[in-house]
Amino acid sequence: MIDVQRLRVLRAVAEHGSFNRAAGALLLTPSAVSQHIAALERTVGHPVAVRSTRGVTLTEPGRLLVEAAESISAELDQVRHAIDRLTAERPRLTVATFTSGGRHLLPAALARLVAEHPEVELTVLEREPEDAAAMVRGGAADLALAYHFGGPPPVRPGERPGLDWVPLMEDPLWLVLPRGHRLADRASVSLAELDADRWVLGCLRTEAFLRRYTELAGIDLRVAASTTDYFFAQTLVAAGVGVSLIPHVSLAPALELAMVRIEHPRPARHFGLILPRRRRPQPYTQALAAALTAVASDAAAGVQTGDGPVTPTAPDGPPNAAR
Repeated sequence: MIDVQRLRVLRAVAEHGSFNRAAGALLLTPSAVSQHIAALERTVGHPVAVRSTRGVTLTEPGRLLVEAAESISAELDQVRHAIDRLTAERPRLTVATFTSGGRHLLPAALARLVAEHPEVELTVLEREPEDAAAMVRGGAADLALAYHFGGPPPVRPGERPGLDWVPLMEDPLWLVLPRGHRLADRASVSLAELDADRWVLGCLRTEAFLRRYTELAGIDLRVAASTTDYFFAQTLVAAGVGVSLIPHVSLAPALELAMVRIEHPRPARHFGLILPRRRRPQPYTQALAAALTAVASDAAAGVQTGDGPVTPTAPDGPPNAAR
């Protein structure tokens, strides 16, 4: 039988690239690390790590064992968190979320959950999708509200330990312009028409995404400001610093701005839930997932039928409603 502690040592060796650094991280001696790896190799009957002057290289059996170690570690973390919940005085539910999606979807969903299950003790943690997925994988969060742009979602089918991605809604991005901009009265524009403009980024992770679109449009991306807050970005646009792409749910109608559709291909974010694939039913997790699905469905209907900024509880406005 493969010893879990030896898998943990191998995982540390793979992470740190040397026996000495792994020993320091694990508070062991380098000799103890060598003994654990040697014992692991005797158990599996194959070399798992090759040492050289450039560090440690895993063999193919070693890489397979590290993958198994990561899955086992995550599953043990899930069990530990599940035991903590079982022994708690009140049932607990922890949800990880990104800021804008959480602000527009979570309040209504949590209100429904609390009305149906007032006994639940809720914890909400703000996290980016990659970190949120790791939290659900390890049991630190029961579910996560996340997003992705183009390409695959944060969770891939068949990933171990099992996580599921449940699509919720599409959140199209709008071109946000100062009130007096030359294109402010247009119903829609192509990115190619913005070749002379500088850009304000409302989220640092959108830069690579925006670069792809501007390259397709044949223009250079010139960045005037980078922020981590969509509202701040829109105040900079209103001040004339530049133009920006802002997700539908983050539009700020109160500001003196013009909001214009982007012509095809129209960029968008895709909201979804990251859920653990567990053997035993998780009634509170399922209840919150159902509430989020219902709230997102209402919000998505507004996005699809409306021309202007909306929230899940606010009616749609006309084009350039914030002007």
